[in-house]
Amino acid sequence: MFDKIPNWLKNRYAFSILLFVLWISFGDQNDFMTQYSYHSELKTLMGEKEYYQQAIKKTSRELNDLTKNPATLEKFARENYFMKRENEEVFVFTTE
Repeated sequence: MFDKIPNWLKNRYAFSILLFVLWISFGDQNDFMTQYSYHSELKTLMGEKEYYQQAIKKTSRELNDLTKNPATLEKFARENYFMKRENEEVFVFTTE
């Protein structure tokens, strides 16, 4: 029975190292599959981070434009809050 086992596995140090590598690779809490899932999650979160950074830049530009430019502020108020000037009528069309 022991004749079929390779000689390097009969060495207790090689056998211990092999068991250690197998344990680290598949049995530990930081095994390969866990590391892969962490890497995938990190890539997803980095993509979300980039999206939110772009959204913050866009919103900052819009806020700056609203505070500095009165024409833009008036346009924003008319479009979003349906404000109007005196002697003016506003018609709102909705689609169903």
